[in-house]
Amino acid sequence: MQVKILPKLSIISFPFVSVSTLYPFHPSFSQAMKNFTLLCASVGSVALLSGCATSGSVSKADKRFARGEYETAISLYKADVAKGKNVAQSNYRVAESYRLSNRLDQAEDYYKAAIAGGVKNADAGFYYGQALKANGKFEEAATQLESYAQNGTNRTLAARAEGEAKNARMATSIVAMRTNNEVMALDQVNSPSADFSATLQPDTKELVFASGRDSKIYAGNGEGFNNLYAVKFDDAQKMTGGAVRKLEPIFNSEDKHEASATYSPDGKMMVFARSNNGSKKGYLSVDLWVSYYKNGAWTEPEILRVVNSSTADEFSPVFSPDGQTLYFTSTRKGGLGGNDIYKATMETPGRFSAPENLGEQINTPGNENFPTIAPDGSLYFSSDGHPGLGKLDIFKVEKGKVVNLGAPINSNGDDFAPFFTGQKMGVFSSNRAGGKGSDDLYMFREKPIKLVTFYVDGTVVERNDKTSETLPISGEIVTLYNAKGQKLQDVTTSANGKFSIKLDTAAANYALIADRDGYFTARNTLSTIGRKPAQDALPDPMNDVRIPVTLTLSKIVKNKAIVVDNIFYDYDKADIRSDAAVELDKLVQTLNDNPKITIELSSHTDSRGKDAYNMALSQKRAESAVSYIVSKGIDKSRITAKGYGESRPVIKAAKTEEDYQRNRRTEFKVTRIDE
Repeated sequence: MQVKILPKLSIISFPFVSVSTLYPFHPSFSQAMKNFTLLCASVGSVALLSGCATSGSVSKADKRFARGEYETAISLYKADVAKGKNVAQSNYRVAESYRLSNRLDQAEDYYKAAIAGGVKNADAGFYYGQALKANGKFEEAATQLESYAQNGTNRTLAARAEGEAKNARMATSIVAMRTNNEVMALDQVNSPSADFSATLQPDTKELVFASGRDSKIYAGNGEGFNNLYAVKFDDAQKMTGGAVRKLEPIFNSEDKHEASATYSPDGKMMVFARSNNGSKKGYLSVDLWVSYYKNGAWTEPEILRVVNSSTADEFSPVFSPDGQTLYFTSTRKGGLGGNDIYKATMETPGRFSAPENLGEQINTPGNENFPTIAPDGSLYFSSDGHPGLGKLDIFKVEKGKVVNLGAPINSNGDDFAPFFTGQKMGVFSSNRAGGKGSDDLYMFREKPIKLVTFYVDGTVVERNDKTSETLPISGEIVTLYNAKGQKLQDVTTSANGKFSIKLDTAAANYALIADRDGYFTARNTLSTIGRKPAQDALPDPMNDVRIPVTLTLSKIVKNKAIVVDNIFYDYDKADIRSDAAVELDKLVQTLNDNPKITIELSSHTDSRGKDAYNMALSQKRAESAVSYIVSKGIDKSRITAKGYGESRPVIKAAKTEEDYQRNRRTEFKVTRIDE
């Protein structure tokens, strides 16, 4: 992005024009001025903006870098690298130039080369990690930032690196997030230059935005100075039609950045961000300006009193829906680091209270920018300090928590400056891939939620123990229970054994039971949790999702052995392992579902080992399994433990390990059925 003066203030300081362009008042700019002061001091000059004193010790690239003319500095430093001149430091300065002009993703390779070349700078490792994150290399970024947190010599950045590493590791889950929004580029409005930070003029219903089109080049990032433009759409809902016009000359200038306009609800007061050109202050900065609509015309803009700081940048202002609060971004001292969001309350028309920081719930050691208040009163803002996708993401404060909006609104680019034009629609800015230029405007709107109704479609069958075939059972009652065991509904199977039940719209867990005298109760569980298809996968406004289930009834045959699968024991032990407990829990459920049966639980070994030893071991194992079942609430009179050792093999002439495994088994058989 550019230094969006008000956009993303270089992320926002003078060099902020594209968030780094508009904002030539970008945080990066103040750092560049600090660098410049050091450079000039080294040659004995105090002329901050006029240039350093002539000296062979300061290269042309260094001078351009110190002035914040990063685009030219990049070319000069790259030329030095090609010549083999001061390679590590030149690579580092290329990386810094990209970072300070809000192109951090392009800085990765140069930080890497600088570090490999042994550059002596305490910050390089931290910003290399940030560049990796900006390129979506979250695991690499986390590793690099964790290393810097442990070993970095800039202790301020080292403390920040720990939190940044955690954010990077959380990014993978955020990538998978999707909201029910659709996003469309406003191609009719967008240009090859930066277009960002939109708002609505209440009276004319025009969309007012910042753009670098048709203006002279800003040396900070090689893009145009930002000015304010407007368009009135022929179709406001679809945001189509209409012609773009440049706002009145009193709002725009040739050698300053203007961006991020906001209007009071009555349309009579306009606040916007404007940079200076360095002629009135010791450094380039951004301030909030105000103009009033009086007697059919806008007044000459003036500095907004009280709200601005003389030693910091202020930008991205926005009025609350009632016009009584002005939210904005500032780099002033006393914040939590980077850019912070503040608010000021209007005490009398045009006069605001002292700004108040929104606090650590919103602001972080990173950059928070472009606040806006939705029609429902929710705060939205952009940040690279909360867990996100590497650069600026858009967040919402929801129930006291900061929530990343996820895709498709957020991307691996800079996504910022949301503004609501209606209840569930609006405009935001992004430099994501596929746009026309640096930053582009995108419309977003919440799509109508497609609804899903869950049904369970079931079949009740009887198993023929001799043939293992199943036949459908008609007239069988099937009962639906909720997760708490509460009965919800009874249905009766049709002639072909089929039944269907409509389930709750909310995701839930259920159990289905078919119970017939002389048969083991048939039970099946089902869940609708996690089974709702994605909105994009639903074809219609109303959709049925049907879940197939089969309930199989088996006759109870006394003294017929039934194998309990997957009951394993450690060598020479009878303790119940966790995997065996899972299977025994199923037997507990069978006993609960069939309260009239009494069973014998038996354990069997293979033929290896002495007979007496195997008999004793199998008895211990059977008793251990029975004790576990009784511990789950089954009356001990309903279950007997019996060890058979190797006396009842399934395969009498076992030779292979598979044969031995089949002989080592746990079984149960019904010994009594109460009437």
